[in-house]
Order: sequence, then C-alpha cells, then structure tokens
Amino acid sequence: MRQRTKFPTAPARLAHLIRSILVFPKSPLRRFIRLALLALGVPVVLLWLADRLWPLPLPQDDLARVVLAEDGTPLWRFADAEGVWRYPTSVEQVSPYYLEALLTYEDRWFYEHPGINPLALVRAAWLNLSGGRVLSGGSTLSMQVARLLDPHSRTFSGKLHQLWRTAQLEWHLSKRQILTLYLDRAPFGGTLQGVAAASWAYLGKPPAQLTRSEAALLAVLPQAPSRLRPDRHPQLAQAARDKVLQRMADQGVWPAAQVREAQQEPLLLAPRQEPALAPLLARRLNRSDSPPLIHTLIDASLQRRLEDLLLGWRARLPERTSAAILVVDAQTMAVRAYLGSVDLADARRFGHVDMVSAIRSPGSTLKPFLYGMALDAGLIHSESLLQDVPRRYGDYRPGNFSAGFSGPVAASSALSLSLNLPAVQLLEALGPKRFAAQLRNGGLNLSWPLAAEPNLAMVLGGVGSRLDDLVAAYSAFARSGNSAVLRWQPQDALRERPMMSAGAAWIVRRILSGQARPDQDRHADLVQRPALAWKTGTSYGFRDAWSIGVGPRYLIGVWIGRPDGTPVPGQFGLASAAPLMLQVHDVLSNRDAQRAIAVPVQPMPASVGVAAICWPQGQPLDRGDPNCRRQRFAWTLDNTVPPTLQALDQPLGTGLLQQVWLSPQGLRTSASCPDAQARSIALWPAALEPWLPKVERRQMRLPQEDPQCPAPPLPSMAALSIVGARNGDRLRQPSPSSGPLRLQLSTLGGQGPYWWFINGKPQGNVAEDGSLNAVFERPGRYQVSVLDEAGQTAKVELTVSDQGF
Repeated sequence: MRQRTKFPTAPARLAHLIRSILVFPKSPLRRFIRLALLALGVPVVLLWLADRLWPLPLPQDDLARVVLAEDGTPLWRFADAEGVWRYPTSVEQVSPYYLEALLTYEDRWFYEHPGINPLALVRAAWLNLSGGRVLSGGSTLSMQVARLLDPHSRTFSGKLHQLWRTAQLEWHLSKRQILTLYLDRAPFGGTLQGVAAASWAYLGKPPAQLTRSEAALLAVLPQAPSRLRPDRHPQLAQAARDKVLQRMADQGVWPAAQVREAQQEPLLLAPRQEPALAPLLARRLNRSDSPPLIHTLIDASLQRRLEDLLLGWRARLPERTSAAILVVDAQTMAVRAYLGSVDLADARRFGHVDMVSAIRSPGSTLKPFLYGMALDAGLIHSESLLQDVPRRYGDYRPGNFSAGFSGPVAASSALSLSLNLPAVQLLEALGPKRFAAQLRNGGLNLSWPLAAEPNLAMVLGGVGSRLDDLVAAYSAFARSGNSAVLRWQPQDALRERPMMSAGAAWIVRRILSGQARPDQDRHADLVQRPALAWKTGTSYGFRDAWSIGVGPRYLIGVWIGRPDGTPVPGQFGLASAAPLMLQVHDVLSNRDAQRAIAVPVQPMPASVGVAAICWPQGQPLDRGDPNCRRQRFAWTLDNTVPPTLQALDQPLGTGLLQQVWLSPQGLRTSASCPDAQARSIALWPAALEPWLPKVERRQMRLPQEDPQCPAPPLPSMAALSIVGARNGDRLRQPSPSSGPLRLQLSTLGGQGPYWWFINGKPQGNVAEDGSLNAVFERPGRYQVSVLDEAGQTAKVELTVSDQGF
C-alpha cells in the first residue's frame, strides 16, 4: 500500500525556519536576521517575564457590595476593607452625555492611542514649564486607571511605574474594559468611588438619567474630588462644571445653545445620603459568593415609606420593644418591603436582631389553617356548632384569651373571635399529627421544643415559627389553597405547594374578612372584591403580638414584642400588631388607588355552596321542624353538610338525638304502651347546658313522663352546679385595708375531680374537696365556671363593684 506523505504544519515550518536561522547562520543575511530577532525578541521576553513577575493588580472581590431595589435604587451598601463603597456599572448603564463629557475633557483620543498619548504629554510639559507651575496633565484615562489600581508617588520613578502599569492594561484589557474600570473606580470624594455611586449620592438618580449639566459636573469631580466636592464647595464645583461645558461647546460636541442653558442651571444636589434601606434584608442576602450587585424585588419608595411609618410608631411601643413588617405581592410572591426591626441603630430595642427570620411562638395565627383543613376533611361547614366551654385534656386545660366562655358558637364566629376551646376541639377531631403533617406538606415548617411531638397546644402557639414562613403560608388564602415560597430576588423561581382546597381557602378568607354570612348577596361587590382578611395572635405571657393580613393584592405580616423574649403585659395582637398592620394596608391601598392599579378578583370556586342548616344538629331541616331550634346559612364545601361535631369527652347518654316514645297526650311513655309513637328529639350538647336558655335545656326539651304508662329511665347523672354564688350576683369589694374580695366556691353534683376557671383562666388554688378560694382583685364583671371529670360544666356570672356601690 502506498504510504501517505506527511506535510509539516504551519507552526512546525515556522519553528524550523527560526531554528535554521538561529542555529545554522551560513550567510551574512542569516546572521543579520538572527541579530535582528535577538534585538527584538530579548525585550519582548523580558517584558513577558516582568509581566509574570509583577502582574497587573486587577480588582478582586473586595467584599464591597450594593443591595439594589427592583428599580436599581441602592438600598444598602457593604463597604470594602477601606470603608469605600462603589456601585459597579457598565458603559450601557451610563448616560451618553457623561461619556461624551468624560472623553472630551479627559482623553479625546482614548480609542486611538495605545494607552499613552505622546502629544498630550509634550503639550502638558510645555504648558507646565512655560507657566512655572502645573497647569495641565497629560495623563490618559488608561494612565488614570493604572494609578487607581496601583497608586504611586509623584516622582520620576513613580511615573515610570505608572507607564508600565498602563502598558499592562492595554496589553491585557480592551478599551471597553479599561473604561469600565474607570467608571467603577474613579474617586468622587469621601468614600465614594465610581460614577454610579456618585450619581446616587449627590444627585439621587441612576447615572443613566444624567443631564448635560450633571454629566459635566461628574466628569470633572475626579480631577480634585476633595476640593471640588459639591456638597462642601458648591461654587468651586459649579465653576469646574461650567469649564467642562464650555469645552464641549468649543469642541463642537454639544450645541452652543444647549450648553448655555446647562450653564444657567443652578447646582442642585439631593441630600447626601448613603444607602440606608432594608439593612437586615441586605445582611440576610449578603453571602460570601454574592455578586457586587445584589438585586432584590423590594419597592424602594414603599420601603422608605414604611420605615418612616415604623419610626413614628417607636414612641407608641413599650421600652425595649421592637417590631417587624413584611409585605409580599400575593400574585408574584415578590417581597416588596422588609423591616426586620424598628431601627438598626437602636441598641436598647435590639435593632440588630432580625425579627422577620426569628423563631417565635405564633400564638393563634395557625387557627385559619386548622379550620380550612377541617372543612376539607368534612368535619365542619362554616356554621357548624362548636363548644366554647371549659375542657380538660389530661393535664392540659386550655383557656380563652378573652374573658370567660361563650358556650354554643358557630365555626365562623369561633375563628373570627379567635376562641381557643373550639379550636382545640377541632384539632382533637382532626388530629395534631395530621395537622402538623399537612402544614409541613404545604411548606410551613414548625419548630418544636426538644423531644416534643405534635399536640393540642400547637394551635394555640405551643410551637415556633417565623414571620416570613407564616406570611408565605398565608398566601394559600390568596392563591386558591396553594402556598408559595417567598421570592427575594428576580432570579428566584415561583414555587408553590398545596395547603388546602381552593374552596376551603375561599371560605376561610371570607370569614377572616368579616364576610361569613352567605345569606347576603353572593354576587355583591363586597364578596367579589374581598376586603382585608386578617388574623391576630398572641403568644403565652404576652411575649409576641402578631397580625397577618391577606389583602386584595398584598400579604402583610406584622410582629411586635421584645426580641429577648421578655413578657410585655397588656401587649397582644389585636391591640398592638393589628393597628400597625391596618395602617400598612391603608398605605398600600392608597398607593394602588393613586396609580390606578386594578384590584384582582377572586371568584367563588365551584366547590363552594350555600345551605340552610339548623342547630343543634347542624344539618338542613325545614324551618317548621321542631328539631330546628336555630336556623343559620352556611358556606359548604363539595355539597357536604356534616353534622354537629361532638366533643370526644362528651358525657355518656347525652347525644344530640334522643329517641323517645310519646303517648297521644304528648307525654313520654314506654314503647309497649298503647298508641305510643316514636319521635327523635334534638338536644344540645350536654356541655353547653349552662349557656342555654332554660327552654333549650335537656329537662325542658324532653316531654314529661306519662304516669299511667311510665317510660324506662333515661341515662342521667347528678347535675353539676356551683354553690357560694348565684348567677347575676352583685358583690362589693371590702375596705382597702382588708384586701381583695374572696369567695369560697364549691360544687354540688357532678363527678370529681373538678377544674375551675375565672374569665376563662384556669385556677390553681383548688382544695382537695374540689372547692375554690376565688380572689377578685378589682371591680368588674366575672364569669366563674367549673368542669368535672365527666365533662359537665356549670357557670355563674357576677359583678364586683368598688366601695361606692
């Protein structure tokens, strides 16, 4: 087979030629070429070696960062080790006026010369020598960048050093890259570097919006940044600006008429301010791998407005108390405002602690999720009968935040009033572990005490959560049951997870917005354009006050308390956090109205319906039916009308339907009696007896027994009652020297042990015989209630008056 001839490559042929010239000089011509190559090559090799030994000190990541709002407004800055802050920019992000003024005034031949302009150097030397002092400089922009990157002394050796660095710049970088370095590193006085930082600090605007007058001012400032600082020496700065403007006219770059107009403009500066918005968000987003520009989705004007609002609230807050506000666009989940504390500089209020990300007890803010999940589980509808009565769960005796117990209460009222006992009854039926799992699957992760498991106390705040996680979870009520992750930066993807059905979310949102009555016109504007839905919460011991709102467009989260966890008596969600949240909502509503922003409409899901139901059974009945004791209209889900939810510890034989036999005279008789007819009589849950009118109590609802043909005995137990005070008593406090009013209260009937409550608060001073030494510290109305082992309750309401009674 014929062997293919191998031809040398071009680099190989060139190497062969050089080797033949250098190694085998057989003629004068080759000797001359070798000497020429050596004369040229040796300096090149030396320059290459010097570039390797003393590399160009290009800027590295010096930890200088700028955190930006959505529109590019600087929110916060992190200075470098020398305290300098800069705002990196590019040629496209700077006004063309500034680039024209800069190149015309500083370096007209920037794109033509190799970094050094010999003509400019000769001209500057002649002017300086003839004038006897420094009148002009010959430095190009490349030389100025070289001096910025590697400062040197103003000596001959220093000048040579600058020329060497300039050559390296032109060798390694393009003209565009060199110009960008100047835009980012030029000094503008104080700790400012770069035209973007100067534009924001002096003029309060991005460099892309510079006018001719402003562009000329910023073009000349780096010549003498301290002497020409416009905030300190406005007259000198204006004179220097006008000099640049005149040169622009003389060179024919800008029309003379426009230059004259620019020279007539006064030097107007924005108040000199370094970026100082959303500091705790900036700290949260600033990581070791963060870029120099950290972009966020914050609305700068809204952030500034709310920071001013919160500072105005500082005087209304107790000493050492802080506050946090989070505003999120419910449609995009973009975080629009982030206030982690009242004031970063207020050490007495722990201003450095970010309470948006702090783990705190959520109080009652988890209740809306419980009601939504109970709707999905078919346990309740919006008007289901729940029991706000004293309850005992082992050693756990929950009470209400408000005074006393309400007895029979609708699910919608229990949620809107944030009653504790109905929520615990509902959680017992749903299951704490199931509730915790559904919250976790929906994206809300809770923090538990060491070795703790989901329990009934979790819905009242017996867990830990964060404000940002709660606000994200509440997005389920604005996003058809799906909760979404908060988006902090533009690159964050919108991710959501199912929390509950769209119908359950719609019903709960209507309840929280005060629209719990479906008997009103469902097509009214009030329903189609929902008002603010909101829920408050207070943790145990008044440590945390919460208020979370779901508005037509925004989610609002507010927390108030002491970051160190110290209780603040009298501070709770409705009184402390809710007013601030409502004021934030007003700010947002007014902004949207001024900007004519359309309010999104949330239509009623097809799974939601309306049913007329009757208490106590909780199901549809004809109004004329004797078992329909109270008729209500309820929001229902998937055409499901569940019966009244019974408490698990309900006394035996006290169901909601009692089967009896009636004689022709309407008396209760035996089934074997002549003409006896069966009838089912609806009864209220036994635990509600003390709160019912007499006509609705069991002994009044059940017919009297027929003495001629007696009925078999019904399951019964000794009724529980309170001895020592009667319902409606008005008592007078003793003299101040005698101390507070004390009453010895005991029980009659029921099954011990007994648990006592005063205004819904469990009492600990119970004697062995079950009696209570009740203490009434101040005048007012009191509700005293008792619970026995069988689940029976009794109550009395009394009034304590002062000495003037």
